[in-house]
Amino acid sequence: MASSHAVLMRLVASAYSIAQKAGMIVRRVLAEGDLGIVEKTCATDLQTKADRLAQMSICSSLARKFPKLTIIGEEDLPSEDVDQELIEDGQWEEILKQPCPSQYSAIKEEDLVVWVDPLDGTKEYTEGLLDNVTVLIGIAYEGKAIAGVINQPYYNYQNNEKQKLREQRAEAKAGPDAVLGRTIWGILGLGAFGFQLKEAPAGKHIVTTTRSHSNKLVTDCIAAMNPDAVLPVGGAGNKIIHLIEGKASAYVFASPGCKKWDTCAPEVILHAVGGKLTDIHGNGLCYNKEVKHMNSAGVLATLRNYDYYASRVPESVKNALVP
Repeated sequence: MASSHAVLMRLVASAYSIAQKAGMIVRRVLAEGDLGIVEKTCATDLQTKADRLAQMSICSSLARKFPKLTIIGEEDLPSEDVDQELIEDGQWEEILKQPCPSQYSAIKEEDLVVWVDPLDGTKEYTEGLLDNVTVLIGIAYEGKAIAGVINQPYYNYQNNEKQKLREQRAEAKAGPDAVLGRTIWGILGLGAFGFQLKEAPAGKHIVTTTRSHSNKLVTDCIAAMNPDAVLPVGGAGNKIIHLIEGKASAYVFASPGCKKWDTCAPEVILHAVGGKLTDIHGNGLCYNKEVKHMNSAGVLATLRNYDYYASRVPESVKNALVP
């Protein structure tokens, strides 16, 4: 019976299925062609119909199953009745077969805070850069990110006709979700799953950073890293995936702008495989429900060699970014 499992394991198992449902919603909105784009604060801060529907799906599905959770979502949406077709009540049984780390076995529902980014990389989504897009569900306990789920709705997406033809053939045989998408999940003390861990080439300093929110602080900080290459991409979730799959050796964002719902789930995946994510000063991020949403002192993350990158952050950058 589900009730015999620890609350955290049931929550992660549900979040896995809920994130998959959100990924399907993201794909469906794009396929239907009406993105319903609105500007929130500026031309690079966008919201689409997919953001809205995916958040309604995630938050309502979690709240129905776990009514005592604190759930904080990116989008400021009016409370309204949610269409039943947006509700996901399944759970990923494979997660329930795993042992709950002993330090989390007695956690109560009301002790957990869930940070939700229904569509990380919205600007890239609107521009067709679909491999940048993720759905993020992060779970925090006593201010610390301890569990997370990342869905990549367009994993395997390649913007060329051959791939599209293969997808069409696969869909014809096995339904619309046969090729696209994957879900990564992790719990501190247990591990991270759903991907193949790979390290960036030894001795190379490959920095991934923001694609659409750069400024002088960001570029100064990256220059100080003496990088061999710089990869500007969209989405915090996508950047952390670059680290764990060996495409980049550091994620550097020396600016406010990134929020707690951007970093909570990706931080867990990175920490679960021995990486490190902090602000630009080296401070850990706090995820309790009262905390401010903005990561005002930026983000510095690596899978390995954190100290090299942290030691090269210029004092001028640190002085400009107040935690």
